Amino acid sequence: MSLEMSAPVKYWLNFFHPLIMWVLLALSLYAAYLGLQVQRTRNAQGEEKKELIKGRYNVRHYQIGSILLALMVTGAIGGMAVTYINNGKLFVGPHLLAGLGMTGLIAFSAALSPYMQKGANWARVSHILINFVILGLFTWQAITGVQIVQRILSQA
Repeated sequence: MSLEMSAPVKYWLNFFHPLIMWVLLALSLYAAYLGLQVQRTRNAQGEEKKELIKGRYNVRHYQIGSILLALMVTGAIGGMAVTYINNGKLFVGPHLLAGLGMTGLIAFSAALSPYMQKGANWARVSHILINFVILGLFTWQAITGVQIVQRILSQA
């Protein structure tokens, strides 16, 4: 199957995935902040807890997490699709493998939500650890992604 696209369209498609991923990295940092606020709310008492509850950090964290899950999965698939459209193959290397790993990890992280809602502390700890691994990989992905974009720009 061949997808015929004009050269300019194919060229500019190269930048859609990196742009989305940088937005998602920023959104991931915001989700981490919200998660820390949820933890802070859980551990607070008295008047401080009442004030923190007003921030609805748990609801916002859940909503941002859902958006991250959807966009990270579709962004990973989109990045692979654009690479295949432009090159006729995928480049199996650390960037692709780490991205696939992150995609799997975010699915596991999200799957822990029902257990956390029922108060399972093991799920909460696992969720936090998995998400910090994702953040570390995501930061590394951003750096290697910039190198890939630089390579694309130098070939133009």
